[in-house]
Amino acid sequence: MENLEEQIIQANSLDALERVRIELFGKKGALAVEFAKLKDVPGAEKKAFAEGLNTTKTHLQKVYDECYESLKKAEIERLLKAEAIDVSLYNNLNAKGALHPVMSTMDKIIDYFVALNFSIEDGPKVEDDFHNFEALNLPKNHPARDMQDTFFFHDGAVLRTHTSPVQIRTMLQQQPPIRMIAPGAVFRKDYDITHTPMFHQVEGLVVDAKDEVSFANLKSMMADFLHYMFGEVEVRFRPSFFPFTEPSAEVDISCIFCEGKGCRVCSHTGWLEVLGCGIVDPNVFKAVKYKNVSGYAFGLGVERFAMLLHKIPDLRMLFEGDTRLLEQFR
Repeated sequence: MENLEEQIIQANSLDALERVRIELFGKKGALAVEFAKLKDVPGAEKKAFAEGLNTTKTHLQKVYDECYESLKKAEIERLLKAEAIDVSLYNNLNAKGALHPVMSTMDKIIDYFVALNFSIEDGPKVEDDFHNFEALNLPKNHPARDMQDTFFFHDGAVLRTHTSPVQIRTMLQQQPPIRMIAPGAVFRKDYDITHTPMFHQVEGLVVDAKDEVSFANLKSMMADFLHYMFGEVEVRFRPSFFPFTEPSAEVDISCIFCEGKGCRVCSHTGWLEVLGCGIVDPNVFKAVKYKNVSGYAFGLGVERFAMLLHKIPDLRMLFEGDTRLLEQFR
């Protein structure tokens, strides 16, 4: 038995110790062989023989446990030493950084409108039904509410589905003229190659005395803005429907991937939809008690613009934190 104890003590690694454990304590190990002899021991000697074996097994187990803990500690120290990082080493990458493509796109959009004397307004992300729907000409049971894919709370509050509620709050607090944009995060129950549950919008609003604001003003500004963002692209306006504007339009640009010739990205149409806009519906002004005014509004998805500017094929890539993508924006 002294030889068995020596085998445990001489093991110099966890792998070697495991092999010794199998040789000693395994089903076919040395101790199992000794216990198998118990059936051949005369009855008068059997008790003493069994007690001796159990005492030996307990002692060997104690020696094994001590060696295991010692070797395990040594292995942990070895791994820590091997994986240690010298934080004093100089690395040029530590001094470099960049804005996330969504935030840099947001900043570029904001810069354009701030230069035109638009104010930047903000509001809560958890909204009530009035600001998110009713004041925007979306009364209860209106079918257009289904387009929003809304996150509802039990008390009737919602995660805002657009930043348009900020326009309502601004009009309730201020009198015209108003020139504002509302950048921020919005939330909808959607997740695929072009949609995520949380994304960013920039919505704008211009309100002035009646007949001081026209659709022609809106078209001119939107065309200039899109040329600022995407360079020399063609811009077209298509009739559309939004509950809070009438007339409404969706705005397209010639595909920046194929230069309008038609490709997979633009579904071979040569055009890419980029934003929506229109003349503010009178019911919206009625909800905020504005009289004798006119105005226009517009809205765009920041991630959509970031994907187009940087030719990113899948919207979800902007939220996954993959360093292979983010390192390209250093």
